[in-house]
Amino acid sequence: MSQGYFITGTDTGIGKTWSTVALMQYFKNQGKTVLGMKPVASGCDELDGRLKNEDALLLQQYASFALPYEDVNPYAFTLPVSPHIAAEQAGIEIVLDEIVDKYQQIENLADIVLVEGVGGWLVPLNAHQHVADLAKQLKLPVIVVVGMRLGCINQAKLTFAAIQQSRVECRGWIASCMEQDMLMLDENIQTLCQATEMPLLAVLPFREKLNPEYFTSVFPLKEEVPKQSSL
Repeated sequence: MSQGYFITGTDTGIGKTWSTVALMQYFKNQGKTVLGMKPVASGCDELDGRLKNEDALLLQQYASFALPYEDVNPYAFTLPVSPHIAAEQAGIEIVLDEIVDKYQQIENLADIVLVEGVGGWLVPLNAHQHVADLAKQLKLPVIVVVGMRLGCINQAKLTFAAIQQSRVECRGWIASCMEQDMLMLDENIQTLCQATEMPLLAVLPFREKLNPEYFTSVFPLKEEVPKQSSL
């Protein structure tokens, strides 16, 4: 049986993709086959005659084997705005059932499938549904990426509370360092450790370039992400 995880975050641009790639590399180092999905992406460029997203291309690149791009990123939009607005401007509705179908088509192709959300936990995907609804429909345990910068404690606590309210299973959180020398970084991390029962899985140090092999060395994991009961 394959295992899937849903990667969400406290905001956009806080290291979800790099954290996902680091997890992919970690699991590959454990001898597992790994695939990545980014079902919805805005801010895409036209490459080879179709819209493609930089983050989705990284997930495709670091997978154990190549999937067609449309399987990695079925909803791609040009405008770098909230996906429900980007979809509306493109004359498209994001249908969660279609994403679930796509996931189910690939979930048994690898030992691990990591699904990266877009933006934060409550980013709207259409007029009535959010990223949280997608995670719930996929029935995947969640890993939260916290962008470590000024204001992160409030954002993380709000995200943890929203996930708790959604009643989904949480496996832990990753501290993604956004600044080379964040003031009181350790104290911020300790505050968040005391604010949630979810275990801290890793502290990803600040890096200007992606280095998944280096990132995996900081994961305090053994053979799998440690299980944690729902909050």
